Amino acid sequence: MDYVSALLPPVVMAAFFIGLIVTIVKTQGGANKAKEDAAVDAAVFRAEGVHQSGLSAAPPSGPSEA
Repeated sequence: MDYVSALLPPVVMAAFFIGLIVTIVKTQGGANKAKEDAAVDAAVFRAEGVHQSGLSAAPPSGPSEA
């Protein structure tokens, strides 16, 4: 019976993972697809505009030399 207790958690996680993937695939598209795509395009456009203009909100986070 040790094999049952060893296999149960991965099987349960796999079932939930498959359910998650099925839910994600089923909810793609629909009535709000154009609105969501437009929001993503606007966010990408803003990010590219900030990147190209050289205005960054945060300073580079590299290692500081002392």
